[in-house]
Amino acid sequence: MLTFLESWHAAATTTLGLFWMAFWAFGLGYLVSSMIQVFVTRERMKQSMGDAGPRSVALGTFFGFISSSCSFAALATTRSLFAKGAGLVPALAFLLASTNLVVELGIVIAVFLGWQFVVGEYVGGVLLIALMWLVVRLSYPRRLVREARERARAAESAQDAADVPDWKALMLSREGWRRVASRYVMEWHMVWKDVTIGFTVAGVIAAFVPQRFFHALFVGAGEAAPTFGEVVLQTLVGPVAAFFTFIGSMGNIPLAAVLFDNGVSFAGVMAFIFSDLVVLPVLRIQAQYYGWKMAFYILGVFLLILVSCAVLMHYGFAALDLLPEAASGRSVADREFFAVDYALFLNLAFAGVSAAFLVWRWRAEGPPGGGGGSLTDRFLFGLACGALAWLVIGAALPLFTSSV
Repeated sequence: MLTFLESWHAAATTTLGLFWMAFWAFGLGYLVSSMIQVFVTRERMKQSMGDAGPRSVALGTFFGFISSSCSFAALATTRSLFAKGAGLVPALAFLLASTNLVVELGIVIAVFLGWQFVVGEYVGGVLLIALMWLVVRLSYPRRLVREARERARAAESAQDAADVPDWKALMLSREGWRRVASRYVMEWHMVWKDVTIGFTVAGVIAAFVPQRFFHALFVGAGEAAPTFGEVVLQTLVGPVAAFFTFIGSMGNIPLAAVLFDNGVSFAGVMAFIFSDLVVLPVLRIQAQYYGWKMAFYILGVFLLILVSCAVLMHYGFAALDLLPEAASGRSVADREFFAVDYALFLNLAFAGVSAAFLVWRWRAEGPPGGGGGSLTDRFLFGLACGALAWLVIGAALPLFTSSV
């Protein structure tokens, strides 16, 4: 049996290995996202999302697709659109698309989970929006929406970011790429705490938590053909696990890989991935924006549609014989992380891009802010710093003890 120090070292090296696998995917995704955010005008968003018709919902979905994948940035943009007159359904379509249909998330999912989960992420993102539209239409709370819009308008800043007058000229200018560099650095700045905590938690769980725990928590995990009831139970447990880990969408993916490696079904894993908008910090922010009643209404809608979507996709993929094969007891820690392969060269390339953008941004605007902000931000900052200390000490343990 592994000693605690051996498990600690295994957890730290697993975390570092998982991040090594994913670094280039983060870099590529954030580069694409930053270019889109800088060069694509958003003025049309404010002019085209005033009702719940097919055109407005399609535009909300499209604008979400080209926007940031950071849940907290998406929440702020959604409030701005809603305050400026966007209908509830198009605004929520924007929110769902901006956290489920973005390029960088699909790349990271492909690295850790495989193509079936990438297809599930994008097909599921569209299905989530369709189900949300149906549920909101059947349960539309007119008074809550009116009060929430008034609250959002009161909180919305009077100053909006100016749109780019000529995106083609900006793309060919030094100023345009300086903005891309700044946006790229800020993308990392917004998610580094979630990513650090998420990858550390994934490594700890992979090294310390036995498989029988997952089989007890996710009823039917490890079975080749779980029953319908077991699949539904797993999709219900997925959001509960996400609610209490409160890790962002990008940080959730390595933990989702750990769940799948321990026998959790496709539906359970997808429900966990889809749950980035039903976690505690998001609920608190929604309450600040719209009031607690509206926040719980949105939470209820999202829980209903993500569970329904995960179950529908599970059996849809099963009917098409597309369900990914069970992991058969393989541990994520057993993967070969460090090798001379494509990941090495891509990581070196994006390390160079990241360093250059950071220096450029630092010289032009100064360093990003530290761990200040809201209580949640400070709490996450403290956890992330603790996680970094855990990783450094755990990785260095063989230098100080012979038992590792």
